[in-house]
Order: sequence, then structure tokens, then C-alpha cells
Amino acid sequence: MSFLDRIVAAVTPLESAEDRAAARHNARQAAEPGDWLSLVLDHHEQIEAAFEKARSTDDPAGRLAAQKELMIILTGHSNAEESVLYPAMADSGEKGSAGLAFEEQAMAKVQMALLEKLDPASQEWLDKLEHIRGAVTHHIYQEESHWLLELKRDAPAADQARLTARYAEEIARYEGAELV
Repeated sequence: MSFLDRIVAAVTPLESAEDRAAARHNARQAAEPGDWLSLVLDHHEQIEAAFEKARSTDDPAGRLAAQKELMIILTGHSNAEESVLYPAMADSGEKGSAGLAFEEQAMAKVQMALLEKLDPASQEWLDKLEHIRGAVTHHIYQEESHWLLELKRDAPAADQARLTARYAEEIARYEGAELV
């Protein structure tokens, strides 16, 4: 964890597991089957499972395989949000939140690239993975507790249908991607 990360963590304590569970529950209540929000929430659960798989794997080859799987899920998900949802957030008056969301995802991509350079058998690899997981978990909480709920509430019905179609189109680019 960088010096700046430690300062931010000290000043801004992370939300609790209960807070995250309540946000997820509320977001699920706002989602409709098959809409963009339900797709996002499904991806959030896949991302969390991929992090857990990477964390719980002991052998280096298994860690590398789990890391690649995580990278595909994270990249597809973030690209879909960045192409479809964050511009819609900005258009609905949430430019600050959209900008922060873009920035957080860009930093997660940078950190994932740095993880690739580390020995998967090392404690340093585990520490970096945990750092990334913490940042992504917080980002997911921000989305589920207010950013995406505001978009769901504020965008007109016609926009909701377009967002669903576009999000599904973007994420389809990564579904079934090969782990090479």
C-alpha cells in the first residue's frame, strides 16, 4: 500500500460488510430482471468470486490462472461501465461521480498490470491482490449505494432500455474470452 493510500484509508475508513450487504440488497430491490442494473450486480458478484478464487489459491500456477480470469472479468465489466453507464451518469448531472468512477477503474487497471509483474508465489503478490480487492470492493459499494441507484432513478424509461441494450452489447465482447 502506498503512502497516499495509507493516508486516505486512515482519513476515510472503509464501509463495513454490513454496509456493503445493505447496499447490495437495496440495489437488487431497485433492479428489474435482465435490466442493466441487474447485469451490473451479477458482474459485481462474479468479480468478488474471482478475487476470492485468486486469494484462496495456494499454488503459483493456480494464482496466475485465477489472476487472468479476474482480469478478463474486470476489464469487460469496467469497459462496459465506462462506455455506457458513466457517460449516462455525467449526462444526468453526476459529472463528479462519473469522473471519480472512471479514475478508480483506471487505477485498478494500473494496479492489475503491476500485479502481473509480481511473483505469484510471493507475499507481495498477495498483498497487491488484497490492495486491489479493497479498492474494487469500495468502488462497488459506491456504485451500489448511490451512483447507479441515482442513474436508475433519474434516467427516463427509454434511456433505461437503451442502457440495458448497450451494456449487454459491451459486456458480450468479453464473455467467453480465452485465457491465453
